[in-house]
Amino acid sequence: MTLNTKIAQTVRSTSFLFAIFISLFYRPINTQALGNTATLPTFAEFAKSVQNGDAKALRGVYVADMFALPIVQQPAGNPAFVSSSDGEITQFGMPSQYGNVGLLAHNHLSGKLFFQLAVGQEVRLVYGDGRIEVFVINEILRYQALQPTSPYSSFRNMDKDEATLTAEQMFKRAYFGDRHVTFQTCINSYGNASWGRLFVIATPKPQMADIDRTTH
Repeated sequence: MTLNTKIAQTVRSTSFLFAIFISLFYRPINTQALGNTATLPTFAEFAKSVQNGDAKALRGVYVADMFALPIVQQPAGNPAFVSSSDGEITQFGMPSQYGNVGLLAHNHLSGKLFFQLAVGQEVRLVYGDGRIEVFVINEILRYQALQPTSPYSSFRNMDKDEATLTAEQMFKRAYFGDRHVTFQTCINSYGNASWGRLFVIATPKPQMADIDRTTH
């Protein structure tokens, strides 16, 4: 099997599962307040609290003045799993195959915070051994699902005029490419909880892809 054939088969399989995922696992946005950011722990406190000694496990995500959330992983063989607990984010397993990080949350739970993220904000990921990666948000994508209840829906960019994307192209747009983090949740509009998709993308901070675990 050639490399190109293997990649093509992986993309088809991945995009099919992704299409099923994005059409099923969202709820309406809860409009209550996001909470008092004054109660957030310092970054050092948060990083220490989520460590478990596992160098390979992504354990937490921190955005100053916004949120400090532990990360849970999807169970093996269950790419559609998303935590039902508020105050948690789920790591989307499939993007890891391409060297990237996908972070999922229902938009009535922790996903409601994703709508407050902005270009230029710093995102810090904490691993089980205390290692830290630093990213900066550089892109926010909002797409309308043209067939919201279909696992094969196409997607139209809500903010600029561009070609409509297939489910496979949408997955590649959000999760392929150089190292990055993608926050994903759903956009509720016109009474339809699956009307659209939000992707917030952050790339490594220049010269600071990894920083010392004692950084504050």
